[in-house]
Amino acid sequence: MKRISTSVVGLFVLISGLHAQTKISGRVFDMSKHPVAGANVYIKDSYDGSSTSADGTFSFSAADTGKATLVVSMITYEQWEKTVWLKGTDLVFNISVKESANQLKTVVISAGTIEASDEKKVTVLKPLDIVTTAGAQGDITGALKTLPGTQQVGESEGLFVRGGTGNETKTIIDGMVVAKPYFTGIPDIAARGRFSPFLFKGTVFSTGGYSAQYGQAMSSALVLETQDLPDRSSATAAVTSVGVGAGINKLSKDSTASIGGDFNYTDLGPYYKLVPQEVSWNTTPIFAGGSLNFRKKISDTGILKFYGYGNYSQLGVVRPNLDSTNGYQDHFELRNQNYYTNLTYKDNLNDHLKYYVGASYSYNQDDLKPDNLHIINTNQLSQGKLLFTRSFGSLSLLRFGGEFQNNRDISNFSSPYYSNKYDITDNYSAGILETDLYLSSKIVARIGGRAEYSSLQKRSNIAPRTSVAFKTSSNSQVSFAYGDFYERPVTQYLFEQPTLNYERATHYILNFQHVEENRTFRVEAYYKKYTELVTSLPTNPLMPQDSIHNAGSGYARGVELFWRDKKTFRNWDYWVSYSYLDTKRQFQNYPSMVEPTFATPHTASLVVKRFFPSILVNLGATYTYATGRPYFNPNNPVFLGDHTPDYHKVGITGSYVRKFGNTFSVFVIGVDNVLGRNNIYGYRYSTDGSRSEAVTATAARMYFVGVFLSFGIDRTQDVLNNN
Repeated sequence: MKRISTSVVGLFVLISGLHAQTKISGRVFDMSKHPVAGANVYIKDSYDGSSTSADGTFSFSAADTGKATLVVSMITYEQWEKTVWLKGTDLVFNISVKESANQLKTVVISAGTIEASDEKKVTVLKPLDIVTTAGAQGDITGALKTLPGTQQVGESEGLFVRGGTGNETKTIIDGMVVAKPYFTGIPDIAARGRFSPFLFKGTVFSTGGYSAQYGQAMSSALVLETQDLPDRSSATAAVTSVGVGAGINKLSKDSTASIGGDFNYTDLGPYYKLVPQEVSWNTTPIFAGGSLNFRKKISDTGILKFYGYGNYSQLGVVRPNLDSTNGYQDHFELRNQNYYTNLTYKDNLNDHLKYYVGASYSYNQDDLKPDNLHIINTNQLSQGKLLFTRSFGSLSLLRFGGEFQNNRDISNFSSPYYSNKYDITDNYSAGILETDLYLSSKIVARIGGRAEYSSLQKRSNIAPRTSVAFKTSSNSQVSFAYGDFYERPVTQYLFEQPTLNYERATHYILNFQHVEENRTFRVEAYYKKYTELVTSLPTNPLMPQDSIHNAGSGYARGVELFWRDKKTFRNWDYWVSYSYLDTKRQFQNYPSMVEPTFATPHTASLVVKRFFPSILVNLGATYTYATGRPYFNPNNPVFLGDHTPDYHKVGITGSYVRKFGNTFSVFVIGVDNVLGRNNIYGYRYSTDGSRSEAVTATAARMYFVGVFLSFGIDRTQDVLNNN
């Protein structure tokens, strides 16, 4: 719940003051001197603008003053921009625009990729959708779980995609890897993501077949791009049922730089006193954190971005010891510190060559105390990346560059009986080469790959990637993707056997997509083959490293459907998703190839939203269904031969917008699992199998109430425009 405050506050926090008016007028022509009707003419990063009339003329007034950018945009024409000075005196322009390939009619790569941004023409979800989806609790991962390809794993953090584990999905911010994108969870209790969706102008959720720009992710990539310069300076505050938050974002007078930050504090103790819990907390969860961002426009095309955050969390639980007959309990305590910084710069070297350079640093420390054992796990990840993009013609391009990562993992184990320490460092490097070739406006091919090397494993690989898309009509296309995706084994195995090979997954994806105004339909079939998976079947207890090998394998195959409709019913928005998954694998301690505990054949979601513009109320509901998942029962001779009951969950949410004087307010209320169904994720057993305990959610229902304030800012019209 912690991140709901920053998520919803970010929705309603931008506006500007009033300034002297500058009248801007003129005409827009094409290169043949014919007038262009219906072109959008506006001041960039503002609400000032108009459209051209039948004779190409336009006229509007701009409220801002100082340096600004005048933009002309129109489908089938290249965007035109010019720097202007707004001083309160009239400006007149005669503008010529060039024709270009129609981005709405030009084919795009879509196999395995779901966009969630405000800019892409193949958008499925926007940031607003993420925070208003009932049951998502303002979490990016929670909303993405309503899309095809994802599994409903409630007892562990992460995105489990198409038969892959949570570790097989990587999160990338502005091109840089985030080592620990989720709060650290404890056994059988999942943690949420660390980020607000409104930090980002684009969210690309790739369920497979993704670009060679990204590596070390066998199943999925969640690619996030932060906002550029804000539209306005802003200040916010939030008071919720679980904590408080505040933020500020300051735009410079010349609109070329901004600095901002926020702070959030969550203490679930008071909430848990009101809402009964299924878990006995001896330390109720507390989260405290803050973030800082800086943006600087260096030139007309260059922008420097810094983003960093730090947070602290603590919690502790007490559970019955299933092996004890005298009421002994197991204790588990956790303290977590996490920091992340990201600095990137991108610019044009010339009209045809762009470059991107980035650096990031991640630090995470988990201080764990399970009963008499004390474990301190520390991870540090430093990354640098350089990428060039060379354009050819209006659409085709070539990407080339490389990245370097220094990854250090340290684990200290201590108890009254023994102590041990592991300390490993890996220098990972990769070269990237990829081209997007537009053979016509109907056919595009993406061909490329990655070359990777690990100094710790002393292993290298070549990972080819290929995607082809063909436009079948003005709104429909077919895509195919193939690629090899490698990932280093999880740290616990590298501690024992550092020279393990990369794990590998080969993807084959076929996609059909139809997108028209406010409607989207997708159907996708895929096959994924796993090889070199790490197995850890015990053979010699005195030498555990001898039992760790790349001896595992597996497969995942399935079909997925998605339909979204915002057009049929006025002020209604709904989407339906369905996933069929057939997967088996032998890895970790699995003695044979079986369906893993985190996978189930059938998953479906229905999300419905209704907006009432006259009273500025938004209501929503989400229903999710999944068939039962396998779990280990020591009394069943068939490994993972038992399955949990089917999963059902209903969430509801509502928001109300109100202006009090100079304060713009949003009231939010939500209930997750409103029917109180006891969904079971698995079972814990005693050593002899005689006693068991179901693994469930921490509470039958989850409630959220919040008030979000932005001072001196009225965003009522933006709420109307987004629904």
